[in-house]
Amino acid sequence: MIDTPHLPWLTAILAAVLLVDALMSLRPPGFIADCLDGVGFPREWRWILIVIKLFAVAGLVAGLHYPGIGVAADVGVVGYFVCAAAAHVRARFLRSSFWINCLGMLAFSVIVLAVSYPP
Repeated sequence: MIDTPHLPWLTAILAAVLLVDALMSLRPPGFIADCLDGVGFPREWRWILIVIKLFAVAGLVAGLHYPGIGVAADVGVVGYFVCAAAAHVRARFLRSSFWINCLGMLAFSVIVLAVSYPP
């Protein structure tokens, strides 16, 4: 059975980063707006990204106390950033926001998953 994370502080950091990201997305700064425009994500659908991130934060925090929820949330975060990376590649929008923000968050969420929930 999958337990709670072995390193809860690492999961908490991922949750905090995603929370800040969601809050920043309410009134996106230029680099976030440019990124979403660059991959062709419709403005009228951007609210859903905030909802997804907030659900991920809730799952990661709940997973600190309830077995299995955190790993499911982290797998969802990894999936989110895999899709974001695919959108960047598909749109050929491979600027610094792709390398730093998108791939950086993908790498961080994979590390949290691998280290917090080892096989």
